[in-house]
Amino acid sequence: MNHIRNAERKDIPSVLRLLVQVNMVHHTGRPDLFKGPVTKYTEAELLAIFADPKTPVFVYEDESGDVRGYAMCVFKQAVNDNLMTDIKTLYIDDLCVDETVRGKGIGKALYAHAVRFARESGCYNVTLNVWALNPSAQRFYEKVGMTPQKIGMEYILGASEAT
Repeated sequence: MNHIRNAERKDIPSVLRLLVQVNMVHHTGRPDLFKGPVTKYTEAELLAIFADPKTPVFVYEDESGDVRGYAMCVFKQAVNDNLMTDIKTLYIDDLCVDETVRGKGIGKALYAHAVRFARESGCYNVTLNVWALNPSAQRFYEKVGMTPQKIGMEYILGASEAT
């Protein structure tokens, strides 16, 4: 039986393995920015994230009990901000499906679970960032109904640039 549940301590090795997969997508696309192969979080950091109700993490467990994907989320809210309204947002910091089982609906299930959770938690919206180096992820998020909210831009300063 496949199901999505809250991440637990026992999931840390699987999540660390998947974090390397995410890192390598970024490292391959932008080795000028991303080291590889490394993880975004340490085991101790994951323990703290899993324990914090402001940072819910969901894992997709297959019929063998193996974690095949995760969604790391963060509640965000700018209360009494001069510019922004007080809406509550569920930000998906990371969503990963094991590269060996992509295309089987796991990412869609994790995303749908996060959306349901956000709705039940009184959120106004669900947001995330997608690196331009990952067009397949952008297509996936557009396919599940997400639309661009903002676009980050850069200009790389090169050695051949006139000073």
